[in-house]
Amino acid sequence: MTALTLKLNSLIKLTREQFYQLCAENPDLQLERNAQGELIIMPPTGGGTGRSNVNLILQVASWNEQNQLGEVFDSSTGFTLPNGADRSPDVSWLEKSRWDALTEEEKEKFIPLCPDFVIEILSPSDSLIKTQQKMQEYMSNGCRLGWLINRKKQEVEIYRPEQEVEVLQSPLTLSGENVLLGFVLNLQRVW
Repeated sequence: MTALTLKLNSLIKLTREQFYQLCAENPDLQLERNAQGELIIMPPTGGGTGRSNVNLILQVASWNEQNQLGEVFDSSTGFTLPNGADRSPDVSWLEKSRWDALTEEEKEKFIPLCPDFVIEILSPSDSLIKTQQKMQEYMSNGCRLGWLINRKKQEVEIYRPEQEVEVLQSPLTLSGENVLLGFVLNLQRVW
């Protein structure tokens, strides 16, 4: 099963609030919206991807619990990026002061910010090119570090603002660099 893209702009241009309501009224669907306003319906993940995703969240959340530097979010969390896209990274992290600056209403709906850090896991149903474009979109909207993990090839693409993508083959660990200070991801539990 692959993601489906619905082009609705010739019929209706959903506002941010309308898109939020559409998602709220269809909780069984994983929906995203690109900067052009097209709806993307994401299929459920398989067991291998789901297991890896939980492991990633546990590692990032454990580090964050010890350091209290921000907030960790799962793939059900929507972010409205500055370019108007609504995205839900597999794992994301937002620096504490940025989270604290949000109103209670902003915290309860799609977060009107781009995360500081994102992880996307390439699922068997994902398009590599579209996922790479999504990673570039995060970077151009203010993300400071991103990892695209391809479990099948045991490959990681590291995204940093205004830098070439770095590709690592079968790394055992990844550093949170200057974004998640002191964080080291154990990839042996992800492959």
